[in-house]
Formats: sequence, C-alpha cells, structure tokens
Amino acid sequence: MPRTFVWHPGKGPKTTAPNTLTEGKVRITQKRSGIGQTARMNATLQALGLRHHQASVVHQDSPALRGMIKRVRHLVDVTPVEE
Repeated sequence: MPRTFVWHPGKGPKTTAPNTLTEGKVRITQKRSGIGQTARMNATLQALGLRHHQASVVHQDSPALRGMIKRVRHLVDVTPVEE
C-alpha cells in the first residue's frame, strides 16, 4: 500500500519567514495560465477574480488572501498598492 502522508518531526525549518506583504491592498496579476493545473488551483484563480492570462485585480490584504496566493504563487505576481 503506498504511503500518502509521511511525518518527519526533525525536518523542515525551525521558524518561518515574516510576512512581507503590506497591511493595505495588493495587486495580483496572473502571469501564467491555469491550463494544465489542478482543479484546486484553477478554482483558487477563479476565487481571486483572475479569469484569464494577464488579468489583474486589487484586493484587501488578509490572512485568507495570503493563503490563496500561496497556493498559486507560481502563477501570479503580487505587488503592494500605494493609495
């Protein structure tokens, strides 16, 4: 039977890097297509409001948004927005 989950308590970083995003708004631009990606990634792009390649949206920064960006970080560019 194949293993689907392996827990290594001694592996991984001791601490994580601090959040580098701002407290204000962020601009998310889709730089790569969702074609060929998993259904979960495509659903995340849709939830972010990115409907097509090169689309750009502005959202209020939040922990939930950061989690969504982390899931598709190889498909999008994130920049802070000065108001």
